[in-house]
Amino acid sequence: MTTDDGPPEDAPAPVPVAKKPPPQGPLPVPFRWLWAGASASNLGDGMLLAAGPLMVASLSREPLAVALAPFAQQLPWVIFGLLAGAVVDRVDRRRLMVIVNLLRCVVMAGVAVVIVTGTVTLPILYVGMFLLGTAETFADNAASSLIPNLVPKRQLGKANSRLFGTITVTNQLAGPPLGALLFGVGIALPYAGYAALLAVAAILYARIRVPLPAAAFPPEGPAPRPASLLREVREGIGWLRRHFAIRTLALLITSFNITFGATLAMLVLYATEQLGLEEIGYGLLLSASAVGGIVGALIFPWLERHVSYATLMRVGLVLETLTHLALVLTHTAWVAVLVLFVFGIHALTWGSVSSTVRQRAVPDPLRGRVNSVYLIGGVGGMALGSLLGGVMGQLWGFQAPFWFGFAGSLLILLLVWKPIRHVARAGDHDDPPASELRE
Repeated sequence: MTTDDGPPEDAPAPVPVAKKPPPQGPLPVPFRWLWAGASASNLGDGMLLAAGPLMVASLSREPLAVALAPFAQQLPWVIFGLLAGAVVDRVDRRRLMVIVNLLRCVVMAGVAVVIVTGTVTLPILYVGMFLLGTAETFADNAASSLIPNLVPKRQLGKANSRLFGTITVTNQLAGPPLGALLFGVGIALPYAGYAALLAVAAILYARIRVPLPAAAFPPEGPAPRPASLLREVREGIGWLRRHFAIRTLALLITSFNITFGATLAMLVLYATEQLGLEEIGYGLLLSASAVGGIVGALIFPWLERHVSYATLMRVGLVLETLTHLALVLTHTAWVAVLVLFVFGIHALTWGSVSSTVRQRAVPDPLRGRVNSVYLIGGVGGMALGSLLGGVMGQLWGFQAPFWFGFAGSLLILLLVWKPIRHVARAGDHDDPPASELRE
């Protein structure tokens, strides 16, 4: 096998029909420890989604001041993303997750202390968010890269769907109202609670025992480590550039996040002006997608057994394209709720499939670096989409980004419709020889 699946113009060999996987048993115990740790940390993340803006708003009512807090937390993904990938591929990923979550715990405990002492300021809060985002850049990459070492290849889809479903519950449904409630009781409580949850996550991650280290490598072993982090980063980017399927997947998530980010930026104006909803109604509109994600997690094992990955990906991209059109055309709240509910099922399914394809296809020594490029594309795409949506909404009205999202998604869908079957089959075969992983 080569490291390139072959783009469509190279006329690759016909793709064999995938066999339906047999029913699966319970997920391995090591993954359950990771799953539990991720549940704890993501509950804290969800609490911060509500407590963070409330804290900033208590210090300043300026829109720019409020917007700078999430920006400070997302900026490290762009600055340190590639470096984080190289580090993840160099060190013990389980140990890195423990250390990084303890550091996140210290940062959040520090923020809680300055709030209690009355010395908190916006610059201190921004620095805390930046440090938290920097730690998340390493922690999230390490967790994603570790999963294939904890779960047999045939169970990766089930593991990813369970993990994403739990993140949806903790991060989007349970965390925000809990964070707002604690903030109302005492403004430092959400941050102290977050610190405690991160400590719990670190303890749970420490219980992980990795049963499948560097799985599926041939006798000659992995490629020798390059001498510098810069060279390791270049190696990861070079591998992704040469691998048609994973390169296409990275471009897909980036481009679709741009189109969806543009729509999401105007969703609050759409909800209030076109649907006539108030604050509670807008919250329910957002919750519809989260509920869809939970349903997606529950039905994904059945979908994986009965529907090919190529079909799931194609149907998902069609649904995402039609989401923009359906939203901009409807003026009825319950229709918009239904559309976002279905979108939530698609988002969970797409995330599970794309993560599984990536985990199967990328060799263990390169997984962190390739993940970093993919994650930067995803986060950067949302950020760029939000900026574009704001500009288009300012110039042509809040509906313009919805039409942009539909047209852009449709164009991307037409371009990838045929090659998506090659993307879906990436990693179904054995990993390439170590000699093919070298520059």
